[in-house]
Amino acid sequence: MCTCVLLQQKIQERRQKQVEELKEVVRREVFGVAERDVSNQIKLIDAVQRLGLSYHFEIEIEEALKHIYATNHGCHDDYGQDLCDVSLYFRILRQHGFYVPCDVFNKFKDERGNFQECLVSDIQGMLSLYEASHYGLHGEEILDQALVFTTSHLKSMATQTSNISLAEKISCALMRPLQKSLERLHARHYMSIYDDKTSHNKALLELAKLDFNLLQSMHKKELSEISRWWKELDFSSMLPVRDRIVELYFWVMGMYFEPQYSLGRKILTKVIALSSILDDIYDAYGTFEELEVFTEAIGRWDVNAMYKLPKYMQLFYQTILNVFEEFETKGTEDEVYRVHYVKEAFKALSRAYFDEAKWLHQEYIPTIEEHLRVSLPSTGLYLLAAASLVGMGEAGTKGGL
Repeated sequence: MCTCVLLQQKIQERRQKQVEELKEVVRREVFGVAERDVSNQIKLIDAVQRLGLSYHFEIEIEEALKHIYATNHGCHDDYGQDLCDVSLYFRILRQHGFYVPCDVFNKFKDERGNFQECLVSDIQGMLSLYEASHYGLHGEEILDQALVFTTSHLKSMATQTSNISLAEKISCALMRPLQKSLERLHARHYMSIYDDKTSHNKALLELAKLDFNLLQSMHKKELSEISRWWKELDFSSMLPVRDRIVELYFWVMGMYFEPQYSLGRKILTKVIALSSILDDIYDAYGTFEELEVFTEAIGRWDVNAMYKLPKYMQLFYQTILNVFEEFETKGTEDEVYRVHYVKEAFKALSRAYFDEAKWLHQEYIPTIEEHLRVSLPSTGLYLLAAASLVGMGEAGTKGGL
């Protein structure tokens, strides 16, 4: 092993040790304040989540919120008069499955049933209410009103304020509220915001930066491996397929970025890449006669079926057989069990694509019932849902779901 690789390993090991040490500090400073200051603890939990560190402290966060929820004994309306605090309390607890009634916001409405105009001057409160409004349930009109109220005023604030940093913060929230954000992107953005806060927790910020860099190194290495796999397949020699590997890996990272799901990211990215080529074959390259034989071959899932296919289809067919065999031979017993369902979903996707190709070939307009029967599997939803669980370890077992 070369010197540079050994050096890199030592650096990674040292950083990992620093992470573990900082995690212990954060446990003491963030999750050791339950009896002292509930408001401050919720703000710290919010910071932990926004900085992308919640996967390190899932048990601690759950226990802290259970304690906070139980302490209120259902009297959630008593949780302060500050708009920012009440909205944060509501959002964090709902986000973790604790029911807080939406009428906690009634205190901020006037006699006509509208949100008080004086709230507009509280920018942090407006941002907090805006984020909370995305956790409404069907029929909770007050949260629908909160979303309209905050969105309208925040748009005006973003264009009128002379504070560039604040304007950027508001614009980012309007473009991507927390509920719809990619956690790693938001974490990178929030580090700068949290750093500017005079009251920020130094250990928490240091941990966030170190953890982000460690994970980024892991993600870059994974993407490098997947890109090498893709280039070695050399599909472009047979088909002008879309090179979407980086894009697809980025999608998958939005689903799970945590280090323990490294195998899951690799498997799912490969499956999506192959399904993308499958889509192109049915939509753009195959004749109807070729697609008939191709669909039958995928249904058989047998290397002997490959030789009836055109050359360009043979390359793809051999690839899917090899990739799924790799999943089965390199996986654990549980992972091999799950691969069976991914394979069946891949076959179902192929049949759905063929049904759509047949309708086009026959110039047939399907009924609504026929369309719905085919269009749902043709989205790839079943395939991606099954594939996403293959590399998730115990989290993907029946007991973990």
